[in-house]
Amino acid sequence: MPHPVRQRIFITGASAGLGRGMACEFAARGRDLALVARRLDRLEELRAELVGRHPGIRVVVGQLDVDDPDAVATVVPALAAELGGIDRFIANAGLGKGTPVGSGHPGPNRQVLVTNVLGTHACCEAAVALFRARGAGHLVVVSSVAGVRGMGGTRTAYATSKAADAVLAEGIRADLLGDRRTRGIRVTTVHPGFIATDINVGRRGPFTVDLRTGVTALTSAIEREPVRAYVPEWPWRPVAALLRVLPLPLVRRLA
Repeated sequence: MPHPVRQRIFITGASAGLGRGMACEFAARGRDLALVARRLDRLEELRAELVGRHPGIRVVVGQLDVDDPDAVATVVPALAAELGGIDRFIANAGLGKGTPVGSGHPGPNRQVLVTNVLGTHACCEAAVALFRARGAGHLVVVSSVAGVRGMGGTRTAYATSKAADAVLAEGIRADLLGDRRTRGIRVTTVHPGFIATDINVGRRGPFTVDLRTGVTALTSAIEREPVRAYVPEWPWRPVAALLRVLPLPLVRRLA
């Protein structure tokens, strides 16, 4: 059966990169949007741009640092109410710049873990509470192909955080499936590969795609509402399968 159109979409980390790209793509599809990020000025500029291009849509914006769980618990339902409810929540906000473990500079790694794991968890708590109240909705957690295996160097904390995000999404899915009142709530874990955004400057491999191509593949995958998606599908689904079984020294060289 086809999935319902998710008209009202909430996106975190929407001021730049994949979040901004998804906002533009969904706006072009006529969807209403709730957009949050730390940089409110960028969101306000984006709102003006989107409404100017697509006058029929509604766009509400709010400043939010996902590291603050109390703010998340307040801002998410408030913006959702301003939009008249939400049908899809995309937990996208995240950081990517870490340091090698044991190098004497643990601060960036701790920040990556706090934002990508605890921040994503806070967002999921708020979103799923709204969906539970309705018995419907679509939660999207943006993980990464990097989370399939342990990665060395500056990627260690990032890969760890994205593995945790994938497990978090699966646990939420399992919980929702255990109750007939919440079985209608969909949960999708998205694993992007190398897409040209600020988060992976200096880490782009031979299969890197430009932002537009990556965002188009990402939004199309989200619209299908699978349990798991690799973006773009080729080559990242087979690459992810290989990463799971290859010896770690080989994974290290490939990464």
